[in-house]
Amino acid sequence: MSTHTLTQAEPRRWAMFVILLVGAFLPPLDFFIVNVALPAIQGELGASSSAEQLVISSYAAVYAVTLITGGRLGDIYGRGKMFFIGLIGFAAASLLCGLAWSPWVLITGRMLQGATAAIMAPQALASVQAIFPEAEKPLALSIYGAVFGLASVIGQVLGGILISADLFHLGWRTIFLVNLPVALLVILFGLPLLKETRAQSAQRLDPIGMLLATVTLSMLIVPLTEGREAGWPWWTWLSLLAVPLLASLLWRYEHRLSQNGGSPLLDPAVLRAPGVGQGLAIVLLFYSIGAFFLLFSVYLQGALHLNALTAGLLFLPFGIGFLIGPLLTPWLRRFIGNYLSAIGMGCETLGLAGLAWLITSTLTGSSPAMLPLAVLLFTTGLGQGLAMPTLVRMVTGRVAPEFSGMIAGVTSSGLQISTALSVAIIGGIFYSMLGTDKSGANITHAFIVALLTMSACLATGAGLSIRLIRRASGLPSDPASRIPQRS
Repeated sequence: MSTHTLTQAEPRRWAMFVILLVGAFLPPLDFFIVNVALPAIQGELGASSSAEQLVISSYAAVYAVTLITGGRLGDIYGRGKMFFIGLIGFAAASLLCGLAWSPWVLITGRMLQGATAAIMAPQALASVQAIFPEAEKPLALSIYGAVFGLASVIGQVLGGILISADLFHLGWRTIFLVNLPVALLVILFGLPLLKETRAQSAQRLDPIGMLLATVTLSMLIVPLTEGREAGWPWWTWLSLLAVPLLASLLWRYEHRLSQNGGSPLLDPAVLRAPGVGQGLAIVLLFYSIGAFFLLFSVYLQGALHLNALTAGLLFLPFGIGFLIGPLLTPWLRRFIGNYLSAIGMGCETLGLAGLAWLITSTLTGSSPAMLPLAVLLFTTGLGQGLAMPTLVRMVTGRVAPEFSGMIAGVTSSGLQISTALSVAIIGGIFYSMLGTDKSGANITHAFIVALLTMSACLATGAGLSIRLIRRASGLPSDPASRIPQRS
């Protein structure tokens, strides 16, 4: 792997990007693939309901709190190097998950997966800013968004297929072990191909900023993901109350470090760039749909009594829409521009609200009509696929390439925080309404309320997106010109 700083378009940039996209593909794949495997995991390992939730939430929480650091490490030490370190660590953590002999060993493996995925994942998004000329960035971001759609398709369906196939009598373990041959192939083909990129200016680690950012995000994410299952004990409320104080301390420290000529983990000048803060607020609303994947699985398997394979296959229309949406984005942006993010979130709003209406009009215990169900799921996935690349570009495109890793980590972390908030708040509404009555009728009613809540969040995000685009229309087009320069 040769090392240099790319100052012009790299001839092999598309081949390099394909390799780096594996780092964007595997983390969401391992989030989606576990949803349909939870009943099998609980059956073999005897996991309690709280441990079952930790299998998902521990991964999401560690991933979210480590992403910003992972992105900044790529800026400093090289994105290719951090990509391979993260990939090797992710493969090792997947092996531990596949060999887990108890719920807590599996949870430990999932936490390690989250940490190593956070080192690997931001490098692809950061490299879009570093290796592609401006004319090619929309297409690269669209492909990046399509990878998430592909992960949602393969994750849900592959999980059901692997569990049903029971290869070598490994059952659910194959959903983790499948990562090993993928990682091996990427290492073999990627090492001689990938050229190193990093920030042009000299950078140093910011260990205090890394610690403060990790603690601050942990105090937010952990209570939200674990609070409901634990019955909201005192430590969850204490943690949430500490978040504003810790965030203020982090901001002041990073500002002082920046003023003194240091290299802060979160550069205040970047985060104050016009439109970045508003864009990140929309990102937080965008993944309010994060709870949908878990709750739809609960509805399909709990209320409709479908098996894992059938439940996984029903996610296909959503995943196909999510895959097609980003591929249409470069063409549609010529006519619609950044308004595509609002249109995409509008499609999601209509899809989820329509799904709530379809389920409401279906007899309790009966499956909704397949054609309208497929159309509504496809519309929802298409909307997410249309909105995501444009929204990501609205945030990451507003900063100079030297901050690519940082803003990639912040954006990716924002998506994960949004997912955690969705699971905690909307999932909390669902399970609070469900209570101890887990009848099909009660699951259906709680799911309808959750769908309408997600629709409201996405509609709000669409409105804020329109407002941001109108305000930003007069800003300069050069991202570097929007960032105050340090002396």
